[in-house]
Amino acid sequence: MSDETSRLVALVKRLSYRTGEYTLASGKKSTFYVDLKNTTLHPEGAALIGKLFLAMIEKTGWLKRHAIQGVGGMTLGADPLATALSLAAWQKGTSWPAYIVRKDSKGHGTGRTIEGLENIPAGSAVLVLEDVVTTGGTSVQAIERLREAGLNPVGVLTVVDREQGAREAFAAVGVEMAALMTLQEVQDA
Repeated sequence: MSDETSRLVALVKRLSYRTGEYTLASGKKSTFYVDLKNTTLHPEGAALIGKLFLAMIEKTGWLKRHAIQGVGGMTLGADPLATALSLAAWQKGTSWPAYIVRKDSKGHGTGRTIEGLENIPAGSAVLVLEDVVTTGGTSVQAIERLREAGLNPVGVLTVVDREQGAREAFAAVGVEMAALMTLQEVQDA
């Protein structure tokens, strides 16, 4: 584990890991919860995530197979991740605009389900970002909406993988997944 990854794991453990009784987005019950927003909204956390996501993308080989044109995911968890990765890429000379998938379309204004599409050409390969994945249901929903909008989601990047079926769920819809850390690594920190 790199020094930067170790720093991020420690930050996640300190700022985002909680014990108690929780209901997850999947509906499952848990005695612990990783509320990553405290980490993703922290300046050091956001900077580390952007940098480590960029390194992970290079490691996966996705850039060799796909011309990535955008990064984002389901609001609210993916919003700071998309900004962090978009800015980290920009600092390295790459333009990956961020997008946001809404849970429901707006009832006013444009009525959009996906924001930021004007910055991403139709048919483009995009990455789906997630703060924590359990079963992958939220990101599978985002993948479906992106495909309906004419985009090509090619990979899911998550900060924390709870290792409870998400990787398999993404494979079932033809999308690869990469994680910066597992839940076990956070718990062991």
